[in-house]
Amino acid sequence: MITRLITGGRQWYVARKRFLPEDKRLSKDAMVSLFIHFCFQFGASMSGIFLTLYLWRLTESLWINGMYYIVNYAAAPLAFALGGLIIKRKDRMVTYRLGIGLIALFYLVVVFAQEAVVDYYVLFAIFGGVAGSFYWAGYLTLMYDVSTERNRIRYLAINMMVFTLAGLIGPALAGFIIRENEGLQGYTIVFSIAFFMFLIATLGSFKIKTKASHHKAYYLKFVGLLMNKNKRWFKSLLGFLTMGLFQGIMLFLPNILLFQIVGREDLVGYLGVLYATLSILTGIVLTKYGREERARKFLVISTIGYVAGTLFILWKLTLVTVVAFMVLYSICSPLQGNTITSFYFRLIGALPLKGQLRVESVVMRETFLNCGRVISILALILITEYSGNELLPWVLFAASITQIGIVWLLERVPEESEEKEAA
Repeated sequence: MITRLITGGRQWYVARKRFLPEDKRLSKDAMVSLFIHFCFQFGASMSGIFLTLYLWRLTESLWINGMYYIVNYAAAPLAFALGGLIIKRKDRMVTYRLGIGLIALFYLVVVFAQEAVVDYYVLFAIFGGVAGSFYWAGYLTLMYDVSTERNRIRYLAINMMVFTLAGLIGPALAGFIIRENEGLQGYTIVFSIAFFMFLIATLGSFKIKTKASHHKAYYLKFVGLLMNKNKRWFKSLLGFLTMGLFQGIMLFLPNILLFQIVGREDLVGYLGVLYATLSILTGIVLTKYGREERARKFLVISTIGYVAGTLFILWKLTLVTVVAFMVLYSICSPLQGNTITSFYFRLIGALPLKGQLRVESVVMRETFLNCGRVISILALILITEYSGNELLPWVLFAASITQIGIVWLLERVPEESEEKEAA
């Protein structure tokens, strides 16, 4: 039966591939990168959500959860810069494999530390931030390398679908495991499975060969000058900072709110299946209708969805309103994320040195994104610390309003022919 399914899937893919123009097809390295990313996200979706709930179960402190993520994201820019240096000196696969390996080690240490994670949560946050930064520095550079201007939107949409499919299965399985085991034993099993998934991803990464870079110069010290000269690039970085203002809160707060309402980890995981399904459907729509000229429209739609969703929570904080908010967020997040990432990759190709600044661009992207995350999480925990949890919905609403700025910040990148005509 399994053999028939694999054979059928391969036949469907070959048949489907014939109908695609040559320039829209994905390379072998692109397909391997999608498989690795699936393994990574499967482990990350099992462990990431429940690491937040694990800390919450042990402390019931929004402050500790918030500070964990603040330290994590504060450590990320330096780690990204170091990862970028390794990419320039060696190859993006070296940083990529280091990232996966360190994340695997991170969850192995969590398994052995168990409740002691709370005592050393700052060290765990730094470790996790460095490991994740290495992974994403390598993967974001790899995404640029294995895709082209012609198939990048399609590749990003499929990547998002693979990412979300893994995110659909992981939380549901983790929630079931935790529900079926007493105390905190289920969490230990979940983190152990995550470790093995990251190990598989590490081994899979060796399918993509390293390529010696002929451009080893690291131009990170000149990015300030570039931002001053290229206003379009600088505004796009501010767009990522703005996106981080909302994303930082969304990475951990909704799951805590759901857990407070339902009191069961498995239900949080099962609801994650619903959200992931909606994101996959959005990805399917993007593979068919995603066009550069529709970018601004997608950003407007996603912003309206965010604001509308937070209005549900402002009205009343119940299971129905939180789920309604997350449904809208799950639809709008891929619209926003894919659009701004595709735009940014296109912009990298228009920068001086024609693609040689891709590593520096990835480092700056993540620096601005993480700055936004740190600002929003710090504002959230300070407001709730001194004014109470009643203001949580208002913080979410304010963060959603800021997303309007992205529509203004992202300017269309002109085609080469248009630039020549303008010149």
